[in-house]
Amino acid sequence: MTPLSRRGFFGAVGGGVAAYWGSARAALPPATEAANPEFALIHCTDLFRPHADPDDHFDLATVFALAAQGRFELLAVMIDHPPSDLKADPDVLAVAQMNRITGVAVPVLTGCPRRLDPAEALRPENRAGTTGVTALLKLMRASRLPVVISIVGSSRDVALAARLEPKLFAEKCAGVYLNSGSGTPDRAKAARLEYNVSLDPVSYAALFDLPCPLYWLPCFEVVPGGNQPMAAGEFGTYYRFLQKDFLPRLSPHLQNYFAFMFKQGDSDKGFQSEAEALRPSWLRYLEGPRDEALLERQGRNYRNVWSTAGFFHAAGFSIAADGQIREGKNSASAAVYSFDPVRVRCGADGITEWSPDSGSRNRFLFHVRDSGRYPAALTAALRTLLCSLP
Repeated sequence: MTPLSRRGFFGAVGGGVAAYWGSARAALPPATEAANPEFALIHCTDLFRPHADPDDHFDLATVFALAAQGRFELLAVMIDHPPSDLKADPDVLAVAQMNRITGVAVPVLTGCPRRLDPAEALRPENRAGTTGVTALLKLMRASRLPVVISIVGSSRDVALAARLEPKLFAEKCAGVYLNSGSGTPDRAKAARLEYNVSLDPVSYAALFDLPCPLYWLPCFEVVPGGNQPMAAGEFGTYYRFLQKDFLPRLSPHLQNYFAFMFKQGDSDKGFQSEAEALRPSWLRYLEGPRDEALLERQGRNYRNVWSTAGFFHAAGFSIAADGQIREGKNSASAAVYSFDPVRVRCGADGITEWSPDSGSRNRFLFHVRDSGRYPAALTAALRTLLCSLP
């Protein structure tokens, strides 16, 4: 079946997010001592400029905000090699801006242009394309802390890294958070591949055989098709919010970070020439005046988001139904989502099959516990976190 792209697709969804802002009183627990995080994170993303979908820039800001809170040491941002049909480059400018905002120094790695098996990766003619994977493995070996990996794009680079050094993953990787796929246990329904899976189904399947814990966060329970609107379902992470209920509350620097991204993407190109969009430098724009007209235009749009729950869980938080950010990742009865132990298998075609398994200690599936409050609660928690950035 033809894979459905989630890029740029806006569907109807309930949840009453806009009405929620007036009553939400979410608060961020005290920051951990930055010098004593319990683990390190490598964030793997399809973050491009011009963007394919702005959700990746919201994800990047989320990861940096949690790192700035001392929840983990951010080792690197690993950016996918752009697909051949996408006229974009890895967005090193966004990472530079977040480094500037937070005062950290996170390097950028870039991914492989095509899937390779370990023998192919070691051939001299392929080494230039595998420098990012080589660097990822080097960072894992050198880390004084256990390493967690978040994946919000293609599975290619992590799958190759694990095949090159499975023992390192068994000993050093504390978990992989995989934001891909559909959560339906029905094989026939799972045959419609979600966008991230369609990028490299074989590599996606390989991650379910990792010798370390895997936290699987399907983007949807059933991937929508045709005129079917997007919805999370019981086993899907998708939610959305209206950007005007979000952007004006952020710091001027963070507003400029998002505005610079919007300025150079398709959603705002009708208001400026390509030359005008590309003229400002990333630093001068970040520290310059706010573009109120651009922010107002973008505020009218909804933002689709998929990955928030995994970042909070990895950082040791849970989100209550009222939007409160709570210390402790273990699923409580008041939390809007949980990670349930499962048995899961995935073929080289990218089609998953799973069943509950209370005895599982290393495979966990995202599960929405309160579908009515989930979108508003996640939105409130994300807003609280990003408002902590200077």
